[in-house]
Amino acid sequence: MAKPSPSPISAGELRGPRTCDCELALLPLRQLLLLQPDCFQLRGDQLAVLRPPRHGPAGGFTVLSDGALHHDGQRRCRLTGHFQRDVELTSHQDYKDFRETILSRPLVFFTNVRTNYYYSSKVSEKTYAFIVNTRHPKIRRQIEHGMNTIISSVFGESYKLRFDFQEVVKSFFPPGSHLVTGEDLSFSYEFKSDALFDFFYWFGISKNTVAVTGKVLNLSNTSPEKKEIITMFLEKMSEPYVRLNSFSDRKFSVPSRFGRCF
Repeated sequence: MAKPSPSPISAGELRGPRTCDCELALLPLRQLLLLQPDCFQLRGDQLAVLRPPRHGPAGGFTVLSDGALHHDGQRRCRLTGHFQRDVELTSHQDYKDFRETILSRPLVFFTNVRTNYYYSSKVSEKTYAFIVNTRHPKIRRQIEHGMNTIISSVFGESYKLRFDFQEVVKSFFPPGSHLVTGEDLSFSYEFKSDALFDFFYWFGISKNTVAVTGKVLNLSNTSPEKKEIITMFLEKMSEPYVRLNSFSDRKFSVPSRFGRCF
């Protein structure tokens, strides 16, 4: 039997810290749709990820998905405006663009959680939005370290790197909860070099997984006051990021094999 879920974040906790103090966050998809209607819209069986003009090209959220989800375990929805969770890169420019996309905006994953209730045979399944704040130093450090480490160890061969969030999400929910679509809580990229003999890649030596860790903020709340605070929190998180690095400003084009899906 599942224990009660962790209590929602308090108003004081949301007012005090700056947005960058949020490492990871979770809230029901239904709530995200209500609080961010200009970024996420459910139209029949289609969930559209939008980029409002007020955010500019550098703001908003980056949704990583395979292109479909079962909304609260009932209705199958197709996503548009998202990026593929697993991509293939073949050039240094591909890599720069991909790294820029991952690190410049908060990442959003959708996953379903099934819960058994106390003193009841009732089982419910709910779709959650899991937000990864890649601007937070702790999260950014883990992603950059994973990318830099594998590059320095492959000597020009092909390699594959996966970032996984399943364990940190599992630890957030009470015992008895089950991640129905836990595999959706990850993303990966595979860099294909033109090396003649990729022995390390063939034997799986240059295929690594980074299990990202961090504190998960519970943004689930239905009170009017806290809904307003959470909305402001999400707005602040999705503001355009002022970059201090030298990554390319070139954005993905629609024909790109790892760009946004429309």
